[in-house]
Amino acid sequence: MPRTEGGTFIHQVGTIGIPVADQDRALAFYLEKLGFEKRLDVPYGKGERWIEVAPPRAATTIALVRAREGEATGIDTQVRLATRNAEADHAALRARGVDADAEIMQYPVPMFAFRDADGNRLRIVQRD
Repeated sequence: MPRTEGGTFIHQVGTIGIPVADQDRALAFYLEKLGFEKRLDVPYGKGERWIEVAPPRAATTIALVRAREGEATGIDTQVRLATRNAEADHAALRARGVDADAEIMQYPVPMFAFRDADGNRLRIVQRD
């Protein structure tokens, strides 16, 4: 396995964590509203649970991490999800009752933001 120019073996982004108040509610949102797959759901530690979801065939996963006491949910995650058709996804999510922006921003490419079950803000960006 080759090293990067920086001398490490890092080769991809594996998992991005998003804080959630209720893991079951968050899991239902990502599976039912976004059509993601559950990739991992395992217990760990003292009563903790590690859950990862992702779009079908995606390499990078999203971990639905239970927020600790005093940690905020409802944050701007700065996560961008790629789509081939922002308009179709925007219409589909709004039809499913997802809190998505009223309009699609057209610059620099079509994109819109939506909020998950905890109010965490993510964006969908059209990539060809």
